[in-house]
Amino acid sequence: MSSSRLYSAFFFLLLLAACGYQLQGEFSVPPSMAKTYIATEDRYSTFYIELRKMLRANGVQVVDSARDASAIFHVHADITGQRVLSVSARNVPREYEVFYTIQYSLEDESRVLIEPQLLTLTRDYTYDETKVLGKAREEEFLRATIVKDMVRIVLRRLSSI
Repeated sequence: MSSSRLYSAFFFLLLLAACGYQLQGEFSVPPSMAKTYIATEDRYSTFYIELRKMLRANGVQVVDSARDASAIFHVHADITGQRVLSVSARNVPREYEVFYTIQYSLEDESRVLIEPQLLTLTRDYTYDETKVLGKAREEEFLRATIVKDMVRIVLRRLSSI
């Protein structure tokens, strides 16, 4: 390897370190969340399933009872849907917006760590009535992407405590 390539590689790594670059995926949660109970009305929602999976991946033991927990993550609202953004001249929907809204809070055994927070993410897509199956799949994909982004945002918030 030539010395100019070596210097270039070293400079690139130094630049990445200087700008605060970190690999994503690993989040550090507070020690009080070692055993966490997720209090929600819908244990089959996409958000609940993804949050549970990501908490476990980051070393949190998700328990099935509030009595066994050192922290309780409350999901006060878990709402998803779509809205029409625009219509054609024939009054046929042309563009939709997929949205996902959650409201959450976190408390440990002695205090509230995060007051109730409202988080809404949206994505929009065009609709073509000749491609119904493909557009339905696109909507599902957008909804799954929104949920993954929401869980990452929540985990970043938890790691800042």
